[in-house]
Amino acid sequence: MNILGIVTKTHDAGAAVLQDGRLAVVIEEERLNREKHTKSFPDLAIGEIFGRQGFDIQDFDAITIPWNMQLLRRSFAKAVASNFPQSMNLLRPAAHKTQDTAVVNIPMRVWLQLGKHVGYKNLPKIHQVAHHDAHAAIYNLSPFEEATILVMDGYGDQTATSVYVGEGNRLNQQWVKNFFDSLGMLYTCFSEHLGFPTFQEGTVMALAACGGPKYVEDVRQLVTLLPDGQFAINRDHIKYHTHGFIDPFQSSFHKMFGPPRKPGDEITERQCDLAHALQRVTEETILHVVRELSKRYPSRNLILSGGVALNCVANARVAEETDYENVWVPPVASDSGVVLGSTLWHYHQTLGHPREQVLTHAYYGLSYDDHEIVAALERAGLTFERLDDAALFQRTAHDLSEQKIVGWFQGAAEIGPRALGNRSILSDARSNKMKDLINARVKHREAFRPFAPVILIERLEEYFDFSTPDPFMTMAPSIRPEKLNVIPAAAHVDGTGRIQTIQRDANPRYYDVIAAYEKITGVPVILNTSFNRQEPVVNTPSDAISCFLRTDMDVLVLGNYYSRDRNPEAIAKAITAFENRGTA
Repeated sequence: MNILGIVTKTHDAGAAVLQDGRLAVVIEEERLNREKHTKSFPDLAIGEIFGRQGFDIQDFDAITIPWNMQLLRRSFAKAVASNFPQSMNLLRPAAHKTQDTAVVNIPMRVWLQLGKHVGYKNLPKIHQVAHHDAHAAIYNLSPFEEATILVMDGYGDQTATSVYVGEGNRLNQQWVKNFFDSLGMLYTCFSEHLGFPTFQEGTVMALAACGGPKYVEDVRQLVTLLPDGQFAINRDHIKYHTHGFIDPFQSSFHKMFGPPRKPGDEITERQCDLAHALQRVTEETILHVVRELSKRYPSRNLILSGGVALNCVANARVAEETDYENVWVPPVASDSGVVLGSTLWHYHQTLGHPREQVLTHAYYGLSYDDHEIVAALERAGLTFERLDDAALFQRTAHDLSEQKIVGWFQGAAEIGPRALGNRSILSDARSNKMKDLINARVKHREAFRPFAPVILIERLEEYFDFSTPDPFMTMAPSIRPEKLNVIPAAAHVDGTGRIQTIQRDANPRYYDVIAAYEKITGVPVILNTSFNRQEPVVNTPSDAISCFLRTDMDVLVLGNYYSRDRNPEAIAKAITAFENRGTA
């Protein structure tokens, strides 16, 4: 039983294959077309599935999409009719700029575009899965036999907040919130007011640690916490129920918080304080909802999904400050995962098949063999050497201990937005200057942006005030005070770190590099950030080589191939090729 999932005309387009109930591959189109959060039809991802992955269209029994067009159009029509005539703004494309789902027949588009690849005669039936059902269906890959699932995002086809109960292979939706009572939309719109473009909510979360409580009480006026554990967005200050993303704030909002910051302008204390207040109220609202769920539903297992579940600071507070025994956030909590979720919903809910797999790692993207790596290095004009595993891990660990910046490219790419050790930039956590060096020399981003500490799982509680394993980098707990001076580069300004715990059976190569580094330094923690420079995370060996040459990294490791060659001709060639993308 093979199912092909496809998502298009919404951010994070891509494709996924579920093979007999087990995840075979997830391919995010942005990794191939190099357009962040692309809405394009995943032509390149589909090409990989029918090429490199070896599937034929006749291998598939069903196609799924993570949108129910009937529900979406009903929600859209209700929104326009309920607040007429102001709600006519919702008909403008800019009102729903992150996705075109309200105005496009997605099943027809999938049928037409997929048919161009494989012909129209043998296309399987296309099944529509409600958006939050697709988010919730990730439960079927969780380590729990039963759980409560909280889904929170910007908006789906019916709601922005929903709750499910999972038992065995069955999911039952318990309640949904009003479509526009959206914590995700609030965070996105507020982030834009602070001068950050859409999809940079993580930057605002990082900025929040730099601010103080000046605006917390004012921001609390934007969200009303209801006694039943639910909440409502205050329409006296916010009007995205009539305007969407077009000027979403009432005049009262601007009176309280001042004019918006223009992108590129200096970040002032006011923006820091506003980000702090937004993050604080977001955390309070999530905790309010979760505590009521804990009272209402007996399970002691909680799953967080949807784009809001990328808020790792809030997730850590849920794990630490509620009475749930286990909190699990998948690596594809955001819309990068609904394409997979739609296949899981169809397989388990519609067809009733039992659960087949627990997701213990996230390495289900594309991989490249030695031949492809060598060919890419030779095309780039780099000198390199091949090392056996032991020599490679030892040399890389030694480089890290000497504060070299290492581009680390291994095996299959991670799925989801986090680099988890196969498409990562690695560095030393013991010197605070490393964070500033990478932000300035490699990432070219704001100096306050943190990096993720990766720690051998056996040493977690020694360094962090936290005991929950987190292989997917979804929590940001506090670093123990006595360890702050040991791994200062891993600490954000508030003393937290967005951790990744690593155990050897999940990623032996990654684990062994850190273990070798620990033998040299005595410290079982290194820094990890995504292998990119203001672009999608690298996917191919050529992507990795280009990023290495266009930045000031010191070392490049592709599989077992090691290079420190930064010759001027190769650098100039990489820069020219990057600048000329799309102009041929």
